[in-house]
Amino acid sequence: MKKILFSLLFVLISSYAVCQNPYDLWLQYDKIEDKTLLDSYKKQVSNVYLNLNSPTGDVIKEEIEKSFKGLLHIEPKFDNKTPNLIISTLNKLDPSLKKKLSKTSNINDEGYVIQHISEKGESKIILSAKTEKGLLYGVFNFIKQIQLHKDLSKLTIVDSPKIQKRVLNHWDNLDRSVERGYAGFSIWDWYLLPELIKQEYIDYARANASIGINGTVLTNVNSNALVLSPRYIQKLKALANVFRPYGIQVYLTARFSAPIETGDLETADPLNAEVKQWWKDKAEEIYTEIPDFGGFLVKANSEGQPGPNNYGRSHVDGANMLAEAVAPYDGIIMWRAFVYSEEKPEDRAKQAYSEFKPFDGKFKDNVLVQVKNGAIDFQPREPFHPLFGAMPDTPLMMEFQITQEYLGGMSHLVFLPKLFEEVLEEDTYTQGKGSTVGKIIDGQLSNKKLTGMAGVANIGTAKNWTGHQFGQANWYGFGRLAWNPETSAETIAKDWLKMTFSNNAEFVDPMSKLLLDSREAVVNYMTPLGLHHIMAAGHHQGPGPWVKDMPRPDWTSVYYHKADENGIGFDRTSSGSNALDQYASEIQEKYSDPATTPDKYLLWFHHLPWNYKMKSGKTLWYEITAHYQKGVEQVEDMQKTWQKMQKYVDPQVFKETNMLLDIQLKEAKQWRNACLLYFQQFSKMDLPDLIPEITKDLDYYKSLETPYAPGIRPSWN
Repeated sequence: MKKILFSLLFVLISSYAVCQNPYDLWLQYDKIEDKTLLDSYKKQVSNVYLNLNSPTGDVIKEEIEKSFKGLLHIEPKFDNKTPNLIISTLNKLDPSLKKKLSKTSNINDEGYVIQHISEKGESKIILSAKTEKGLLYGVFNFIKQIQLHKDLSKLTIVDSPKIQKRVLNHWDNLDRSVERGYAGFSIWDWYLLPELIKQEYIDYARANASIGINGTVLTNVNSNALVLSPRYIQKLKALANVFRPYGIQVYLTARFSAPIETGDLETADPLNAEVKQWWKDKAEEIYTEIPDFGGFLVKANSEGQPGPNNYGRSHVDGANMLAEAVAPYDGIIMWRAFVYSEEKPEDRAKQAYSEFKPFDGKFKDNVLVQVKNGAIDFQPREPFHPLFGAMPDTPLMMEFQITQEYLGGMSHLVFLPKLFEEVLEEDTYTQGKGSTVGKIIDGQLSNKKLTGMAGVANIGTAKNWTGHQFGQANWYGFGRLAWNPETSAETIAKDWLKMTFSNNAEFVDPMSKLLLDSREAVVNYMTPLGLHHIMAAGHHQGPGPWVKDMPRPDWTSVYYHKADENGIGFDRTSSGSNALDQYASEIQEKYSDPATTPDKYLLWFHHLPWNYKMKSGKTLWYEITAHYQKGVEQVEDMQKTWQKMQKYVDPQVFKETNMLLDIQLKEAKQWRNACLLYFQQFSKMDLPDLIPEITKDLDYYKSLETPYAPGIRPSWN
C-alpha cells in the first residue's frame, strides 16, 4: 500500500513540476535542467558588454537579465573589460572583432550577425547589427538558441528579414469587441488611454519583437472615423510610445468617408481639392504627435464600406490620394483588394483580379495592395489568389488570417503555418517555373521595392492571449514566415514546441507531427476536395451547406458547392465562369482537365458527377465520404497523441487542451454528419460502410443554432 501511495505521489509531483505560464507565450525562460549544458552556457555568457544608452538598449538589457535569470539562474554581469558576450552596433564594434565577423555586408538595417569567435585564446560571442533594432532582433534569436539547447560554440548566424512591413491587423473595434476574435475582448482599452498603460501593451510589444513583427494596425478594417479625432490620436500616441523601443510602428484604418463623418466636408471624393487637403492636414496632425506613424490600412468599396467608387473614381484614385498625404513622412498606404459586388453577376473568385489587374503600375510607390491568400475568404483551403504574379509593377502585400474565422474559432487546434507555407510555395508560373507566391511577396520577382505581409490577429484578453493554447503557435508562425517566407512549417512547429513546452524528443517529435497534420484534418472534416464556403451563416461556426436565401447570393453555401442531381462543385473552367483564365497557361492547362487537377482543388474548379471516377479508382461520392471520415479519425489520433504528453505540459494547459479536443471531435462529427446527409439528398447513393451510423437526421443538424457564437460584434437589441 505504501508503495502504491508513493508511486501516486511521485506521479503527482512530477506532473506538477512542469509549470509553464501560458501568458509568457514562447518566451518561457525556465531553468535548463541539463547540468552539463547549463554549466557550459554559464561559462560562455558570464560577462556581457552592452553599451547602449537608449530605450531600445534598456529593452535589450532587460531581456538579457530576464532570460539569464530564468534559463541560467545567473545575474548577468555587464562588464566592459572582460566580456565574453559582446552586443554592439557595427559602427561601435572594435575593428579587430569586426574583421572576424562573417558577411556583415549582407545584412540590412534590421538584420544581425551572431558569431562565436576566438580572440587571443579566449572564446567570445559577438552579436552585432547596423542598428539597435537589428540588435534587438539578434538578442531574441540568441536567447532562442539557448532555449533550443543549441551549441553556442558553433554559432554563425547572419540573418535579415526578407520582407519589410511585417504587420498584425487587429480587427478590434473601439468598444473593445473583436470581429472574428475568439480570445475575449480587445486588449486596447481605449477608454482608459492615454493615462493608463497596461502591462499587456508592453508584453505584447515584447512578444512581437521576439518574432520580428514591426507593425500593428490597431483598429478594424470595418473602420470608425472617430479614431482619427484629436482625442484618439493622443491615445494612439501613448501606445506608439510603448511600442517604439521594440521597433514597432502603429497604423490605423482609414474610414474613407471620414471627412464627411467628422462634419468637416460634404464629400469624400478623392479628386476633390478640399478632400485632398483634409487628408494632408490629418496626416500632418498625426505625424506631429507620432513622427514614426506607419500609415493607413484601407478597406474601400467592399461589404458596405465607403470608397472612391462611390464618386465614380477608381481604387487608384483613392489610394494615391492617401499616399500623397503620408508620403512626406515616409508613411505607406495598405489598400485591400478584398472587393466583390452583388451588382456584378461575375464569379466572386474573379472580381478582385478583374478590378485590380488593369491598375498594375498605376499606384504610387508607397502603396501596397493587400491581397488575401485566396480569392474567396480565408477558407480552410483555397488555391492562391490569381493577383499574385499578375501585377509585377505593383507591390502586393500578403494578407493571411491568424484568427480562425473559418477553421473552428478558438475551439479547434489548427496549425496555420502549414496553410501559410502551402500558399507561399505555390508556383504561379507568371515569370516561368519557380515563380512562387513567396518570391513575389518578398520582392524577388517584383519591379517594386516595397514589400509586406499582414496577419489578421488572434489576440485578446484571454489569459493565454489567444484563447486556445495552440493558437499561440499561429501568431508565432506568422511572425517567422513574415521574416522569412522560406522557413519551413516543420521548423516553426519544432521551435515553438521546444520554446513553449519541452526540448524532449519524446514530446517534440509526436507533437510536431500532430501540428503539421492538424490543418489537413480540418480540411478533411470541413471542406475536402476543393469544397469551400459551406459554413453556417453569420458567425461562420459549424456546417451549413444548406445556407441559401441570404441578402446576396455569394454569401450562401449553395452558390459555391452547386450540388444537384448531376453532381457537385463550381465549374471555373472555360465551360463555366472561366476564373481559371486568370492564372498562368501552365496552371490553366493542368487544371482544365479534372484528371490532371490536384484532388485538393478538384471541386474548386470542376462540377463533377457523383459517380465520377477518381484517381483512386473510387467514385467521387465515396472519396467525399472517406475524406470526412478521415478528418474525424485524425482528430481522434490527435487526442491519443495528446494523452501521452501530460508529463511535459502544465497541468491546467493539459486539462484545457483535452477538453478543447473533445469539442473539436464533437464538431468534426457534426461537420461530417451534416454535410454527408445534405449531399446525400442529391447523390442518392448509400453511405459506405466506413461511415458510422448517423443517428440524427438532417433536420436536426439544420436546427442547431448558436446565436451568441464568439467572433461577431455583439448586438444590444
